[in-house]
Amino acid sequence: QQQELTSLFECPICFDYVLPPILQCQAGHLVCKQCRQQLSLCPTCRGSLTPNIRNLAMEKVASAYATTGCSLTLHHTEKPKHEAICEYRPYSCPCPGTSCDWEGSLEAVMSHLMHAHKSITTLQGEDIIFLATDINLPGAVDWVMMQSCFGHHFMLVLKKQEKCEGHQQFFATVLLIGTRKQAENFQYRLELHGSCHRLTWEASPCSIHDSVSVAIRNSNCLVFDAATAHLFADNGNLGINVTISMCCP
Repeated sequence: QQQELTSLFECPICFDYVLPPILQCQAGHLVCKQCRQQLSLCPTCRGSLTPNIRNLAMEKVASAYATTGCSLTLHHTEKPKHEAICEYRPYSCPCPGTSCDWEGSLEAVMSHLMHAHKSITTLQGEDIIFLATDINLPGAVDWVMMQSCFGHHFMLVLKKQEKCEGHQQFFATVLLIGTRKQAENFQYRLELHGSCHRLTWEASPCSIHDSVSVAIRNSNCLVFDAATAHLFADNGNLGINVTISMCCP
């Protein structure tokens, strides 16, 4: 995985990344150029660091990775905080309600969803209907659908949570299969229609860099209770109109 790959390039002294030219001891352990200048013995095995031995294979891997990786140089104490928000960190599986522990690059997310979560339906177009069936099912339930438009994929999520004393709440939101910066280019609208009622929510989609739980925690979603859901439902099925649009420059 991407996170395991980056760990191979950590200098054991300063915890910064080892960049080309990459030098190693006779046993193959790496150390960054700056720390190498201050050492005579390998910090890992205590072997000799002379003569200078370059690891050409790791240099090729580093060069290939650098084309897509984060270019920030940080002190090792700042790295954990930055990695939590860095767009280049591995993305987790965005599918809610599963125990899937997959991680990978942003480009691999859709392929993962199509192969590992085949029950998710994808609809094409800027304006679709997200149909959540059997909303009266007991307990916590998630409904998920994909919407493809403007050359991007969006994940539509309706989540039902059981609160205290049987009180139920529904949360509906849209996440872009993309970065936070890309998500800023779009708006979405959710609409519930009834014979005499209409409920509308408009917002910018979250990136899957975040999660549905983050959207709920930040109130960045459409929230309604069970009574409202039944007001708009038809035989236990709830249709939500979803419209994606691009923001004007």
